[in-house]
Amino acid sequence: MKNFFIGIFSTIIVIVLAFNVNSAEILQIAGDSFSERLFQGYSSLYQQQTGEGFRYFISGNLGAISLFINKTVDLVATSVVPTPIDKNQMEDGHLMIPVGGGAIAIVYNLEDVTRDVNLTREQLVGIFTGKITNWQMIDSAFPNRQINVVVRSDGSNNSFILTKYLNIITQGKVSASRLPQWDFQIYSAFSQDSAISGEIKAVDGSIGYISKYMANAKNLSTARIENKQSRYVEPTLQETKKALENITFKDDFTIENIDDPEDGYPLVSLTWLLAKQRYSESNNLNSTIKLLKWVLTEGQKLNEDLGYTKIPESVISKIIEKIDTQLKVYF
Repeated sequence: MKNFFIGIFSTIIVIVLAFNVNSAEILQIAGDSFSERLFQGYSSLYQQQTGEGFRYFISGNLGAISLFINKTVDLVATSVVPTPIDKNQMEDGHLMIPVGGGAIAIVYNLEDVTRDVNLTREQLVGIFTGKITNWQMIDSAFPNRQINVVVRSDGSNNSFILTKYLNIITQGKVSASRLPQWDFQIYSAFSQDSAISGEIKAVDGSIGYISKYMANAKNLSTARIENKQSRYVEPTLQETKKALENITFKDDFTIENIDDPEDGYPLVSLTWLLAKQRYSESNNLNSTIKLLKWVLTEGQKLNEDLGYTKIPESVISKIIEKIDTQLKVYF
């Protein structure tokens, strides 16, 4: 588990650096790699249009929520709804603001194999429970090669999206978790998608899960996953939109269950910005409201170009109304 401790140490370094460089000048957003590409795209255009900026840094979902509870960051980007225990510790309240939908990719490295990897629902479960250990168990035409499973070592949105899907298609036999306790011998674990990408590229026979953006950026092969309609689909924007098009928003802007969508690519989630409701001074409040409203208006125009779905305009108007009425300065 050497990589596990290296990952934790690297995360700590990232957090320390983020708060030692002009941390008081701009809003601080902690998040996971699932939302990284979206906020990278937002950042440059927001500064160009408004003259203001924000800092987005990766801390893993558990780390980001902890930083928010401790009032160390202004906002959190998350694809996981905080637990009741988390919410009870948020002294300044919280508002969940959906900003887009995305996918995680199952990436692999099979050297000298040119045919696509198609994974049934049962095979996906088998790989990530240690029941399927050789590539010939996936397809007899594949080489007699060990499957080397690479996972996230931190409390990750990506891990939760994957295990949540495994949980629903196994009727609860696999636990949904931000920090899974894998019940088999994994090959390696890292706290960043970029590190997982490097490992996949270096290790023949490896397989893992990362954001679709990182899979594209690193030019990694992605598996086609069998969905509820028995179609084998890749994590394209079109298939992500299909999976998310019929979601229903609750009053708090979380959503009804999308663990096994009726069609489209199944390993999907929305991402939210988690904002506090009570502020101690008006400058921070005004900067936060300005950014949130920009993300919900101008920012939405970027979403599809960045590989994410947009939030319906009918929902956005309701969110902005809540931002105007629920975010306040309290002395």
